[in-house]
Order: sequence, then C-alpha cells, then structure tokens
Amino acid sequence: MVNFGNDWDDIMKGEFEKEYYLRLREFLKYEYSHYTVYPDMYSIFNAMKNTAYNDVKAVIFGQDPYHEPNQAHGLCFSVKDGNPLPPSLQNIYKELYADLGIPPAKTGELLSWAKSGVLLLNTVLTVRRGQADSHKGRGWEYFTDEVTRKLNAREKPIVFILWGAKAKAKKPLITAPQHLILESGHPSPLSARYFFGCRHFSRCNEFLARNGIEPVDWEVKKVN
Repeated sequence: MVNFGNDWDDIMKGEFEKEYYLRLREFLKYEYSHYTVYPDMYSIFNAMKNTAYNDVKAVIFGQDPYHEPNQAHGLCFSVKDGNPLPPSLQNIYKELYADLGIPPAKTGELLSWAKSGVLLLNTVLTVRRGQADSHKGRGWEYFTDEVTRKLNAREKPIVFILWGAKAKAKKPLITAPQHLILESGHPSPLSARYFFGCRHFSRCNEFLARNGIEPVDWEVKKVN
C-alpha cells in the first residue's frame, strides 16, 4: 500500500485499487525483480511525499526518470547530490540565472524546490536502466493524469509549468480558470532554443504574488 505521509493519502484514496494500477503494480513487481529499475522502489513517489497537495504552488512535469545509475530519486530533472548535472538541468540553471540572476548550483538535487512548493512530477514514474521510455504506456500516464485532475480541482491557484511535448500533453486536463499555464520547449539540448528566454521562474512568482501566495524560493540549496 502506498503511503505519502501527507494529505495526498486522502486525495488519492482509492486510486491504488483501480484496475489499471493493479496491472501496473504486477508489471513493476516483475521489472524490479528481473531488471535494474530507477528510481529505487522506495523513491518512486518522492515528488508527492515531499510536496503535500495543499502546499503545491507550481508543478513542473518531466518525462520519465533518468535511466543511468545514481541519478533518479523520484523528483523530475533532479539528480542525487554529488552527481554530475545532466544537460537538461544545466540548461534549467542557465535560464534560472538569466531570469532571476540565481547562479547555477553545485548540486543537482532539487529537494529545496520541492520543499518550497514545487511538485516535480514525471509523467512516467519508473524506467528500466539504460532504456528511456521503457515503462511508457504501462499505466503511469493514467496515474499522473489523475494527479493533474486533482490539482486542477483545487481552488487555490497553481502554476503549471509545461516543458516539452510530454508535459504539454497534460494541458487539456488543466481547465480551471484560477490556474496559470506556462509552456515552452523542453530544456534538453535538442530543443533548448525553444526553452531559453521563457522566464517561467519569474512569471511563476509574479503570478503567485498577485494571488497573495508566497513566491517559490528558486535558489537551489542542500536539504539535510
């Protein structure tokens, strides 16, 4: 039984008994017992464990987790402290500096963003080592669609930050007028020219401030 340890437990009650999730669970049991899968099974839901439903100020959607060793730990775009920064995260830090003047952090662990109210949610939450998209179409998309619907239903405004096609696929589920949607290309080197200059960090905080919500602290800090 999945336990988030916060208000997501009530919000997502019943989701883990649905037929699609039971099939997904059987698939994951096989994958984790026969292959190396990232993140480890205890870190799959770290995004929701570290950012409670009522604390969400912004959502950044990733694709699927990093598929090389010692990287993925359940927060999209984030890598465990002490590991090299992946190219997409390097570009995110470049945009953050251009937008808000925050120098690139030495660490790639974005836990401080999660603690500041940013839900760092991949659209697919697991992946087989060395095989991007290997868990695509197995049920995680249904789960993250439902998370998006629950967030859309919240009265308090949220900023939905959609970088790239897989993130933008969530846009039709975000219908409530109190929320803000920000879109750009993915920060990957292949599409970063459509990402640079988006100013999503400052635009997010301006929107939050206009709505009486404390802005996100976008400075990446180590969290003990």
